[in-house]
This record gives sequence, C-alpha cells and structure tokens, in this order.
Amino acid sequence: MNVSYKINELFETIQGEGSFTGQPSIFLRLQGCPVGCSWCDTKHTWEIDVKDQVPTPDMVNKPQESTTWATMSIDDILSTFNNEGYKAKHVVITGGEPCMEDLTPLCQALEASGFSCQIETSGTFEIRTTDACWVTVSPKVNMKGGYDILSSAMQRADEIKHPVATEAHVDDLKRLLKQHQVEHKPVYLQPISQKTRATELAIATCIENNWRLSVQVHKYLGIE
Repeated sequence: MNVSYKINELFETIQGEGSFTGQPSIFLRLQGCPVGCSWCDTKHTWEIDVKDQVPTPDMVNKPQESTTWATMSIDDILSTFNNEGYKAKHVVITGGEPCMEDLTPLCQALEASGFSCQIETSGTFEIRTTDACWVTVSPKVNMKGGYDILSSAMQRADEIKHPVATEAHVDDLKRLLKQHQVEHKPVYLQPISQKTRATELAIATCIENNWRLSVQVHKYLGIE
C-alpha cells in the first residue's frame, strides 16, 4: 500500500504528558489542523501550503519549529528511524490534528516493526487506527474551527487529557464526560501554558475528582 503522510517534525525525546510521561518516544508531528485552539503551542502545523514542502532531510534536521513539512511514505518513516539511530520503541503520532488521516496503515506497520503507538487527537475527527494503539483524546470544546467532539472519539479514548485554565474548562470537561458516559476513563488535567493559577486549579480539581495531573514535563526540562 502506497500511503504517505505530511510530516512537520520527526524527533526522539521523552514523552512529557499523560500516562506515558517519562517514556522514551519518537514523535511524528503531522501537518494540518483546522480546530483553531487559541492556546495552541504548535500553530506552525495548522496550514498545509505547498510552498512549505521540503525534502525529508531538511524537515528532520530543521533547527527550529517552522511551517515546513515533508511527504513521507511508511517506508520512509521507518527508514528515517533507522538512519537517525533512534532507540525508543514508542511512537507518538500528533499534530496538527493527526486524525484527519487514516492512521491504520501507519500503526500496523509500526507495530509489525516492534513499536507501540500512541495518537494524540482533539477528538473532532474519526479515529482510524489499530486496536492496539493507545489513543489520547484532548477534547477541544468551542474552538474557532467550530468542530464538535465526536462520541466515537470519546468512546475510543484510552485516556482523556484536558487543558485547563479556568473553572469553565473544568465544567466543559464534566459535561463531556457525562454526555458521552466516559466518567470511568482515566482523566488528566493539563494546566495551560504552565501558568500558576491554572496549575493550582488543576491540582485542586484533580484531588477533588480523583483525576490525574499532567504538567508537560518536557517544558519544565527545556526539551522538545
């Protein structure tokens, strides 16, 4: 199957969020996202512009975040892992909004090559992947893109990771959990932009609801 993906970044690091915090991971960041989160820290992945397409080596080795992306086949991706000497066996597919694409062929190939897979998605697109893939849904409510959170995404989620800065964000999450009947799933609260008030709110809310805290460890460590 000749499947390709638009990749903005491909790098090895430590997963800093959610259930896999501390796990050595290879990140595949896909280009393209119409959701429009105001606090997004990867806005350079939003637009797909052909003038930003570059060869794979230029994308892999770019010195800083940018709008440039490369088209990569599954074989290209696996070859790059090998050529770069990556040791991690956990692959995080993120964006952008990765679920704009059918990720099933990619995850099948990665799993067949000995990798575990994780998808990080806003829950606004159908999640097409393997049964074994770990799905992190970070539901984005009432964003300017106007997309609804899909019930199918909430049901498929292995964990729900919700960015918070205000009580309204907590209320949004509680409504979502009740609406889709997923109160039993692991819930992580992630303070937006590491702000003190957001962090204090997240800690207090986690304790009150027996939820978990995700503090974007990679940003505190100063790594990608």
